[in-house]
Order: sequence, then C-alpha cells, then structure tokens
Amino acid sequence: MEKEYFAHETAIIDEGCSIGKGTKIWHFSHIMSRCTIGENCNIGQNVVVSPEVVLGRNVKVQNNVSIYTGVVCEDDVFLGPSMVFTNIINPRSHIIRKEQYARTLVKKGASIGANATIVCGNEIGEYAFIGAGAVVTKNVPPYALVVGNPGRHVSYMSEYGHRLEFTDGIAECPESHEIYQLIDGKVSKRQL
Repeated sequence: MEKEYFAHETAIIDEGCSIGKGTKIWHFSHIMSRCTIGENCNIGQNVVVSPEVVLGRNVKVQNNVSIYTGVVCEDDVFLGPSMVFTNIINPRSHIIRKEQYARTLVKKGASIGANATIVCGNEIGEYAFIGAGAVVTKNVPPYALVVGNPGRHVSYMSEYGHRLEFTDGIAECPESHEIYQLIDGKVSKRQL
C-alpha cells in the first residue's frame, strides 16, 4: 500500500506510528513508534517525535524540536524553531522515571515561539501565543500572550495572531475584524 504522506529519504519512520495524509516529514527527522501525527502536518528538519506523542491536523513543527512522550498538540498548533518540551519535573541521569512522564497539552491554534521552553505538566490554552525565548512554568489561558523568563501573561492575541486592545471589554482583530470579549479575566470570540 502506497503511503499518503511524504518523508525525505533521510527521515527515519519507525513501525507502529500513524501518519496522516498530506503530512510532510523533512531531513534527518525521527518519527518513533506509537506516535500519532494528523493530516497535513509539516515536520521540519531534525525533529524527534517520541512514542505516544499526539499531533492533530495541520500542526507545524519547525526545525530542531523534540516532542517528548506526554505531549499532545491539538489541531493547528505551531511549534517554533528549537523550542523545547520537557516531560519529567525532576530528571536525574541515574534514576529512571519513565512511569512519571507528565502530560503537556497544547490546545487548538496555539503558537509557541522560537527557543521557548514549556515545562511539563502544563496546558497551553486555545490560540495562546508564547513569545520567543519564554519559559512557561504554569498553565496558560486561551488567547493569552506570554513572554519572558519566567513566562508572564502580558496581553491577549486574536486567532490571527494580533495583539488585542480591549475597550470596555471588547476588542477587534485588525485583520479578521472578528470581535472578542473579555469577561471576568477570560477572553472569548463573540459568536454571531
């Protein structure tokens, strides 16, 4: 049976993984067994996808990213170049803690910038935006913009990736013109 995805000749694809139609896997990447990659994903150069990782549809993984066991990325997630996931809170070379891998969930549409670090056991909310080099040590709310080390929530972003400026709890995306509301510290897109 012909595969429905593209893999560069230098990529290593282990048996027992699931790769969706239209996905592209580039130079020197390693896709390990028991992971699931959805349709139309792009896996950049020198990427490792570990066992039991789940990537939804249309996930973009830039070069030099290791996605460790315990990570789940929903649809439309962007993982910037050389960003880092962890999966153990207290790693030690001489102690095996594979049964203690912590789950990290990256929700639909979230973007994680270049060289950011996501400490395991946290959730990145829908359409959140993690700035380049940020270190995330706690859960991130939907639409939040997080920057710095340690990461701090400084603003909110639209689904199109623009900073939202709220007046009386209402903001408009300058590109899509969609309306967002801020109620009790939570942002949501206003439904028509």
